[in-house]
Amino acid sequence: MLKSSRIFIAGHRGLAGSALFRRFAAAGYTNLLVRTHTELDLENQEEVRHFFQQERPEYVLLAAAKVGGIMANETYPADFILKNLKIQNNVIEAAWRSAVSGLLFLGSACIYPKLAAQPLREECILTGLLEPTNEPYAIAKIAGLELCEAFNRQYGTRFLSVMPINLYGPNDNYDLEKSHVIPALIRKFHLGKLAMEGDTAGILRDEERYGPIFEPFRTNLFLTAEAQSSQRLDPPCPPATGGGPLVSLWGTGTPRREFLYSDDLADACLFLLQRLEDIFSEPDLAQPADSHSRASRHLFNIGCGKDTTVRELADVVSRVIGFKGEVEWDSTKPDGTPQKLMDISRLTEMGWRPGVSFEEGVRLAYRNYLGMDDV
Repeated sequence: MLKSSRIFIAGHRGLAGSALFRRFAAAGYTNLLVRTHTELDLENQEEVRHFFQQERPEYVLLAAAKVGGIMANETYPADFILKNLKIQNNVIEAAWRSAVSGLLFLGSACIYPKLAAQPLREECILTGLLEPTNEPYAIAKIAGLELCEAFNRQYGTRFLSVMPINLYGPNDNYDLEKSHVIPALIRKFHLGKLAMEGDTAGILRDEERYGPIFEPFRTNLFLTAEAQSSQRLDPPCPPATGGGPLVSLWGTGTPRREFLYSDDLADACLFLLQRLEDIFSEPDLAQPADSHSRASRHLFNIGCGKDTTVRELADVVSRVIGFKGEVEWDSTKPDGTPQKLMDISRLTEMGWRPGVSFEEGVRLAYRNYLGMDDV
């Protein structure tokens, strides 16, 4: 891959795509092709075919997807499977028709069975039932993974798939209905902090920038903020909301999760594409004996190799933000998969390691959330 190679980054405005753009640009790649949704609708097959015919990208990074947390997956299951299938099928087929030199497809750790042995190895895909709360999205991603390998087998393409663990970082989605756990925690704790400081104007600015705050949380915030403003106590008094907690979080807080800063994902993707020749020349990428899918041959987990409970995660985020209020865990809400921990040995044995610690990553993400480091 040359510095002048034409590289199409699909989804360059999203969390993963923007990190890919920053990393490749920083590495000196000067011919990065990007399009907004208005300029190119990846769900439209004809538009995608026309783009590839006209621009002739040599490499493709497929980071475009419809993504979201448990609430979004439960609310819009048809959208999650249909939109992702359309995007993947259109881009992967067009890449094959255009004879690109390489493609990297970004999946998700939710492709692995709910009760798979931990840590999750690439070979365990399709060995058990999926987590019900995000099954449609997971099936779409599995289809993309299988499609890449099917083209490799039938046409000799060089299509890689990577499965990142839970990502966070700049340009994340902070919509409380659609966000993943870390952006949801950052926003909730930030709003709670504003309320404890009596900053009603700050709450309104946040709502204008990141979208609606749902009841009863919104009322809780403003009651607390008004009480703080009127009493002017230092340190702030407890929430004046009838004794209720200020921030309510889903589930029990006991599931274990692994998180990766988005710039580390981008670094791993660049690392892999720079070694595309070596990966596809390896003779030992035969079908693993314990795998149900040949697609695991060209699949790479990307993570940090360590997990934490969601409750511990919340403690770190609240400490970074400076939230001093109370937290309630709503056990009537779903927890999701009990544990997600990646086995990243396939990648680390090639020489790659993540570079951003979790607490430092949360600090960087929070700065971006505040608009201090817009990228």
